[in-house]
Amino acid sequence: MKNEIIREIIQFIFSNKKWWLGTILVLLVALGGLLVLTEGSALAPFIYALF
Repeated sequence: MKNEIIREIIQFIFSNKKWWLGTILVLLVALGGLLVLTEGSALAPFIYALF
């Protein structure tokens, strides 16, 4: 199910030439990964303060 959603989003981006959506998705994944990786570290209060 998860792979189908990702595949549909990628097909939508390529078929409609909406390249800016790819940039937004990459940034969202990167920010999510940053929040998950720093959740238990001393940097967490500083990163959460940015949002």
